Amino acid sequence: MTELDILSQDSDYQQWLRVLKETFRQRQLKAAVTVNTALLEFYWHLGGEIVAKQKNSQWGDGLLSQLSRDLMTAFPDMKGFSKRNLEQIRKWYRYWSTDNAIAQQPVSQLFQIPWGHHIAIISKSRSREEALYYVDRTLQHGWSRNVLIHQIESGLWQREGQSLNNFAQTLPAPQSDLARQTLKDPYLFDFLSLEKDHSERELEQALVAHITHFLLELGAGFAYVGKQVPLQVGERDFFLDLLFYHTHLHCYVVIELKTGDFEPEHAGKLNFYIKAVDEQVKRPGDQPTIGILLCKQKDKLVAEYALSDINKPMGVSEYHLTQSLPDNLKASLPSIEMIEAELAGELGGNDE
Repeated sequence: MTELDILSQDSDYQQWLRVLKETFRQRQLKAAVTVNTALLEFYWHLGGEIVAKQKNSQWGDGLLSQLSRDLMTAFPDMKGFSKRNLEQIRKWYRYWSTDNAIAQQPVSQLFQIPWGHHIAIISKSRSREEALYYVDRTLQHGWSRNVLIHQIESGLWQREGQSLNNFAQTLPAPQSDLARQTLKDPYLFDFLSLEKDHSERELEQALVAHITHFLLELGAGFAYVGKQVPLQVGERDFFLDLLFYHTHLHCYVVIELKTGDFEPEHAGKLNFYIKAVDEQVKRPGDQPTIGILLCKQKDKLVAEYALSDINKPMGVSEYHLTQSLPDNLKASLPSIEMIEAELAGELGGNDE
C-alpha cells in the first residue's frame, strides 16, 4: 500500500481535509462578500458624485455618456461602467438617499446584497417600505436574483402574515408572532395547471410533484415530511393530506387541502389532526403543532367564528391557481412538465 493509499484511508487525515475545505469555502464566501461590498460602496460614492455634478454644473445628461466612455477606456475589464449601468447607479442612489429612506435601513446593509438584486428591488417595488422588506428578506434567506424576482412579482410583501389565524390565543407571544409571519394569504400555486374542477387528491399530487416550487411558495423553513401520512386513533385510521416540519418554528405543520369553500367543520377536523400529531408524532423539544387549512375561498367572518373556540393553533388561507385556458388553446401550448424539462436542459440546473 502506497503512502497516498494510506492517507486516503486515514480518518484523521480525512477529517483534517474536511476542515481545510470548509475553511477555504468560508474564505471564498467572505472574499466574495468583501468584493461585493467594496463595489457597492464605490457605486454609492459614484452615484452621489453624479447627482451632485449634474445638480451643480451645466453638464447635463451628456455627462453619463462621456463618463462611461472614459471609465471603460481606463478600466476595460470592468463591466459596470456602461451608460445604462451608470443610469442605474444614479437611480439607486437617489432611491435610497431621499426622503430619509436610508435612515430606516443602514447603508452598510444595502452593500451586502448583489448589484443585480438592487436593480430588481428598486425597479419592481412600489414603495420604499416594500423595497426595505425585500432587502431584509434577501439578507435573511440568501435568495438568488431569480428567487427574489419571483417573490416580488408574486406579491410576497402583501401576502405574508395575512392568513386568518388564532395564533395569538393558542401560542405564546414570540412563537405566535413568528407563526403569523410564516403564513400567507393567498398562496399562489401558479406553477400548476389543473382543470377547474380538480379534486383534493389531484391538487395534493400536483403539489408534491412540484415540491420545489411548493416549498418556495410556502417560504423559508418548511421541510417536507410526507403526504397521506397515516395516523391511528382508537380503532380507526386517518390520513393527513400533507405534513411538514418547520425548522425555524421547531414544530410540525399539518396542511389540509379543500378544493371548495371553507366550512366550519373543516376547522374541527384539522383540530383533531393537530391533536393526533401532538400525541403521536411530536417529540420532546418540539413546539406545538400548527395547522394550515388551504381552501379555494373563505368567508372571513365564518372563518373567524370557526377559529374562535378552537384550542389548537391553525390558520386559514385561500389558494389561487393559474387561470384556466380555453380548450382550443390548451392543445397548442406546452405543458408545465415540458417547459420544466426544456429549461432544465438549457440551463443545466444553474441558478444565479
